[in-house]
Amino acid sequence: MTNNTDNYEAATSGASSDVASFEPHHKGMVGRIHDLLHSTPSLVPLIVLLAAIVIFGIALGSKFFSPFALTLILQQVQIVGVLAAAQSLIILTAGIDLSVGATAVLCSVIMGQFTFRYGIPAPMAVICGLAIGTAIGGLNGWLVSKVKLPPFIVTLGMWQIVLAANYLYSANETIRAQDIEAEAPFLQFLGNTLKIGGATFTFGVILMLILVLTLAYALRSTAWGRHVYAVGDDADAAELAGVSRHKTILSVYMLVGFICGLAGWVMIGRFGSVSPSATTGVIGNIQSITAVVIGGISLFGGRGSILGAFFGALIVGVFELGLRMGGANPQWTYLLIGVLIIGAVTVDQWIRKVSA
Repeated sequence: MTNNTDNYEAATSGASSDVASFEPHHKGMVGRIHDLLHSTPSLVPLIVLLAAIVIFGIALGSKFFSPFALTLILQQVQIVGVLAAAQSLIILTAGIDLSVGATAVLCSVIMGQFTFRYGIPAPMAVICGLAIGTAIGGLNGWLVSKVKLPPFIVTLGMWQIVLAANYLYSANETIRAQDIEAEAPFLQFLGNTLKIGGATFTFGVILMLILVLTLAYALRSTAWGRHVYAVGDDADAAELAGVSRHKTILSVYMLVGFICGLAGWVMIGRFGSVSPSATTGVIGNIQSITAVVIGGISLFGGRGSILGAFFGALIVGVFELGLRMGGANPQWTYLLIGVLIIGAVTVDQWIRKVSA
């Protein structure tokens, strides 16, 4: 045994001690751009947003660059921005939610009806609306994660159910802004304004900004956020690594339902009234998906950021306000947004193809 050990030591004593090394791979300009876009998916929508602001600013002059105009964009996109934050979480898990807009409208109706029909204090009515939104999201999540139904089918069905429940429960009655202001002003709390310099912000805008920053931190810096990305990228591999797919997806859908409740409260502040026929119930889904796609979040899941979706919502707002101030036909907005959607998906496919 001793002789064998000596032989091994003798053999290894003359071996080279050099550490294996590899020649660095020098990437060209296209490769470096790809790496930058892959590591910072919100960079493209940020560039598009800044370019749009500069172009409209040059074309329209100081009236577009005024604090009033720029903060007006935030006020116009506050509902879509909150819904886009919710939609982002679903799409990051490789799903989609077609019921976010309808859920937001139902939550607003719950808040209004609970206050005026049952005499529940407005703060409690808001909490009830948030709870019902969370429950709807939890049901969606349970059907997707436990029953294994496709998210598209589940949320498409839930969209129809929630819309029908909304009209049936409210009897298609609108609660007027004057009545809310006189008897339950707390429902309109997020419509109150705060002036900073020459800019005017509503509390709904402030809520949207806080929500986006909080979710961005949670996705980047918490274990839950890493689980969301892992499930969206490869659910099977995530489970092998010890991530609970069911708990992660259920938590995401419940959080999304809660955020839809917040969007419903923002709607009351934005419009002043509570209407079951609000257009957000129908087009809010498309608007949120549009903001997410333009914002660089991959429809295949596992890549993107909440900030990108926020930039996507702002891009839509900038185009709408800029074209309106320029007196252009509103149809140009839809045309340009359509081009941006196709361009965003093309960039996403290119990034995935090169990185594969």
